[in-house]
Amino acid sequence: MAEMGAGKDSKTVGSRGTRPAESRCWSHMARMIWELDFYSRPIFDENRKKLWEVLVCESPSTVDRDPASLFRFAKFTDNQHVNSLWLREALEEAIAQAPQPPQKIRFFRRQMNNMISKACEELGIAAAPSRRTYALSSWLTERLETIYPQQSGYDTDAAKAVSVQYPVMNVTPLPDAIRGDKGDRWAFVSLAAADFAELPDWDIGFGEAFPLELAGITSETRVPGFILLSPRAVPLSAWLSGLELGFLRLEQGDRPRLCLETGASDSWILADLASAATRAEATEFEQAQAAAKGVHFLAVQADAESEAFAGFWLLLTPSSS
Repeated sequence: MAEMGAGKDSKTVGSRGTRPAESRCWSHMARMIWELDFYSRPIFDENRKKLWEVLVCESPSTVDRDPASLFRFAKFTDNQHVNSLWLREALEEAIAQAPQPPQKIRFFRRQMNNMISKACEELGIAAAPSRRTYALSSWLTERLETIYPQQSGYDTDAAKAVSVQYPVMNVTPLPDAIRGDKGDRWAFVSLAAADFAELPDWDIGFGEAFPLELAGITSETRVPGFILLSPRAVPLSAWLSGLELGFLRLEQGDRPRLCLETGASDSWILADLASAATRAEATEFEQAQAAAKGVHFLAVQADAESEAFAGFWLLLTPSSS
């Protein structure tokens, strides 16, 4: 893909069409998605064995969703019940309490894949390894800071070793079938956080968002983004909607490039940063992303004059990445 020419204003997004609410077509609408973590906590029982806990929370998909209204469920167990049977029963308990059952459950811990997948399969729920567990990560951080330290058996040293970091996997080019090749263009762009209040009214085919309160940024914060302009914008966006989009990552080294992190460990090449100018813009993007507490976005349009987005995803880089 080629970067956009200098004549294009690549610092702001100016084309945001709207259409009546009843005709908008967000790919995630009407789907209930949960985020799940099942793992040991820095709390020990009387036998000096770690307690385990299942956390379940609703995955927000729009910017106007109140984080306080998201469904949450938490339950502890001892290490003798760490199996798919106990987890399935806990999920059945959560489903009984929830306003509606989930169609999909996201989870981020690779080492728990078999147990979580088995429990979900037995309940007829799709399990999705994903780094798009933004609400869960926020809640887990909150519990680490305010809930667990109040529990009997809490261990400070164990709490220092709870961060999750996985090695970066080899990156893969986007499939040829959804690339426009020489017709593709891209640019680094930005929007004020306040602009996202109108996001529900934008003309968007595929996408997903989240309330910016999860990241704690102000309305004045500049949110950086990356926009792809492609003749195959619709099939590209449709393909992206089938992935679990996590965040954009700048890869340095001999071949600098911008990568899209998806699923639990997949990484896709969005743009090769061949020139000094594009590498400088990418560095500015990375700095802006840090200033926005990890919030950024990926947009897909057919061309620069389009008044609609074939795809638009709000993304969040985890603090440990």
